[in-house]
Amino acid sequence: VQLAESGGGLVQTGGSLRLSCVASGTAFNTRSMAWFRQAAGKEREYVASIAWSGGWIDYADSVKGRFTISRDNTKNTVTVFLQMNHLEPEDTAVYSCAAARPFSRGRNIGLYDYWGQGTQVTVSS
Repeated sequence: VQLAESGGGLVQTGGSLRLSCVASGTAFNTRSMAWFRQAAGKEREYVASIAWSGGWIDYADSVKGRFTISRDNTKNTVTVFLQMNHLEPEDTAVYSCAAARPFSRGRNIGLYDYWGQGTQVTVSS
């Protein structure tokens, strides 16, 4: 199983970035997908998640109204997007995508068994 993120970079406060995560190597039709982030010296925190069908979406309060998660499912892969608008310096972190165990969803990091390497997002003030 492989999860590969892209789209990170350096942006000024108020700017936007769109992250992508391509996941392959197992069936994803029962797995919700999520984004987490980890700032330097801090614990990994939940950002957003989306069910297989896209019918259930959840956001952390800190990003609600600014970030949008979506997914594009194909037969053997899934691409998960995170559109980030109105970025703030507090959003600076390594962003990782993750696949939940089958038939599970939520904010608990323990629910996720496959992870990408992450992509750095830096927001300058």
